[in-house]
Amino acid sequence: MFDDDLDQLLARYSAPMAGLFRKLLATVRDIRPDLTCKVSHAWQTVNLHLPGRGFIMAIYGSREDRVLLVFQDGRLLDSPLLVDDGKVRKVRWIPLKPGQKLPVDDIAILIAEAVALRS
Repeated sequence: MFDDDLDQLLARYSAPMAGLFRKLLATVRDIRPDLTCKVSHAWQTVNLHLPGRGFIMAIYGSREDRVLLVFQDGRLLDSPLLVDDGKVRKVRWIPLKPGQKLPVDDIAILIAEAVALRS
């Protein structure tokens, strides 16, 4: 079911964008296989939750040819990779472009910190 929903969500994006989205999702799942994933067609995201701790992050494909790794409590995380648009109170994100190397180590650290905030 999840794979069908993911395919439907990514059908609206170019092949490079869909590929980056899938690669980022696979990376996050490799880092934390205990995260549960759910597609939200309304938000155009894959939302990642940790059982017993709630919503941790989301992956969002923007219309600006970027994929965003959005951290729910991003304002509490410290990384030069995290940005926001000045309009949000809690979230911050890492913007990624197709062809860009994923900062896997930095993502792993941020996920560990985000999970610790929910402990």
